[in-house]
Amino acid sequence: MEANWDEDLAGLLQELSAVQGELLEVLAEKHQALAAADLGRMAAVQQREQQMIVRLQECQQLRRAMLDRAGDAGLPDDSISSLTAALPRAGRQRLDAQLQTAAAQSRLLQHQSLTNWVLAQRSVLHLSQMLEIIATGGQMRPTYGRDNSHSAGGSLVDQAA
Repeated sequence: MEANWDEDLAGLLQELSAVQGELLEVLAEKHQALAAADLGRMAAVQQREQQMIVRLQECQQLRRAMLDRAGDAGLPDDSISSLTAALPRAGRQRLDAQLQTAAAQSRLLQHQSLTNWVLAQRSVLHLSQMLEIIATGGQMRPTYGRDNSHSAGGSLVDQAA
């Protein structure tokens, strides 16, 4: 039975590592597309990203089923790490390296995702500021006061000012 757990865990971790590696490549490409504002490339990356999401969900379902089976067999079922720690030493040593690799790639994925999110947010902020400049003609409206007539029209949009 232990050999079966070894094989099942090794298969799960191998698939997870492969998906994580591919997702890192996709996120790096997404970063480049965001930085270059290449919408066509972004659309292609989005399709690949969706495929990676489906594969990660499959890994999650496999993980959940494996942990449920472990719980039924009286083994730890709270995490893959605790299940691996309950295995005999020979199987555990081989799986520990795969677990560490998967954990490291997970941290890289989090970092890359956060980096892309920040880049996207900065782009949205920049566009918002550009729209405000165009709409107000570069004139800041006073926060207080009654007379706003000097900035009523945008000089870039219409020639009123």
